[in-house]
Amino acid sequence: MSALLKSAVRWPRNPADTPRLALWTAAEIAAATGGTAYGEFQVSGVEMDSRDVRGGDLFVALKGEAMDGHRFIDKAFANGATGALVDRAVDYPHVRVVDTSRALEALAKAARQRVNATVVGVTGSVGKTGVKEAVFTALERASRGAAHRSVRSYNNHVGVPLSLSRMPARSKFGVFEMGMNHAGEIAGLTAQVRPHVAVITTIAPAHIENLGSMEAIAAAKAEIFGGLEAGGTAVIPADSDHFEQLRDAALAVGARVIGFGRKPHADMRLLDAVPDGSGGSLVTAAFGDVRLCFTVAEPGEHWIDNALCVMAAVHAAGGDMGAAGLALAEMGGLKGRGARFRAKVPGGHALVIDESYNANPASMRATLAQLGQTPATRRIAVLGSMKELGDFAPAFHAQLLEPVLAAHVDHAILVGDEMAALAREMGKEQAHPLGKPITFAHCGNAGEAIAALQEFGLVGGDAVLVKGSNSVGLARVVEHFTAREG
Repeated sequence: MSALLKSAVRWPRNPADTPRLALWTAAEIAAATGGTAYGEFQVSGVEMDSRDVRGGDLFVALKGEAMDGHRFIDKAFANGATGALVDRAVDYPHVRVVDTSRALEALAKAARQRVNATVVGVTGSVGKTGVKEAVFTALERASRGAAHRSVRSYNNHVGVPLSLSRMPARSKFGVFEMGMNHAGEIAGLTAQVRPHVAVITTIAPAHIENLGSMEAIAAAKAEIFGGLEAGGTAVIPADSDHFEQLRDAALAVGARVIGFGRKPHADMRLLDAVPDGSGGSLVTAAFGDVRLCFTVAEPGEHWIDNALCVMAAVHAAGGDMGAAGLALAEMGGLKGRGARFRAKVPGGHALVIDESYNANPASMRATLAQLGQTPATRRIAVLGSMKELGDFAPAFHAQLLEPVLAAHVDHAILVGDEMAALAREMGKEQAHPLGKPITFAHCGNAGEAIAALQEFGLVGGDAVLVKGSNSVGLARVVEHFTAREG
């Protein structure tokens, strides 16, 4: 037997590594939810959208104001569901409960109670999905695949319990994203997640329409500390103007605090960052007496800050920071959140940067700066309205002129009513003191934006940034390009 094979045979076995054959049984679902099981079944997943059901899933028939999931029971089972969570009798194996939404929360609670896992909760105004993905990838490496996370942006009152209910009993780590629009929402989510590590990526004027001030936004994000398990750790942005507010909120619940950033008081502190020649950065950071050197594949200054946050979170969770460095070096952009691809255009290919899922003043500035650092013959920015800014909207949109100019944008397509404020600024002669005016078009919707792009005429060597709040629908602009990807 070869030495390599002998080494493999001697790999230590851990009974906890032996996977269960099922995520949930009908009896377990009934016990967790207080429901009654009709038929014996086992499920390997949990899904609330019949279109996304795969073989072996539990279909949860949720009821909303305009939609009732019970209407799609037949489709869910046609797609492979083996059981359903319902509030009425159906002609399939099921667990019947009084209220399916409350039952999903109860199932999530049972999932959280049965695992012996270190749980990380992530929130913040910008960057939480990317940070969540990077932390998960690092912990998955270190745990030999025994890490679990919330997928996509399942971060609200439905997405969080759904993500928790999907967590296998053998998980060693869980990473969950939490979002909010109003005060009090994070408090409800963190009570379900009960994190050992609570991460706040940034504080920025997202949802300021509903919260009224930056201090109120910071207070709403700090609700995540209320769910921390005893002896937990808060990971917070040291460079934020609200660092002291966040720190005090964490200390008030007895948490250990790790600050990340560039300022001297940061615990995970940036020492140096230089371009790596491929669009990313080579980063050197200090954590106490330890020096960390790693590569960040994602482009942009904001991803350097995200990387410091990831390193701090992985350390707080007891993970391997070497694995975190590998995760950061290998990460590609997420769909709608920085994914890059090449689209065929006359004369070659254009680079398309897909940031179509979300936008607020801070993320707009960060991604425009990223566009400005991207080599290109011409730079085109397709910018959609930033929502939930309330009375602050005109000023925040008008202030985008500065980062647009700094990014050396050659042509801008502005989409949505709120972008009228930026269009007015661009139209002023004094707005372009250092060069020729930026040509631009102001459109009402994504369809008009596509037409405006076609009229402008992309050519090989162009770089196109597509960014806006999800409700503006700029994903349609990206889909127009993906049809020509190559």
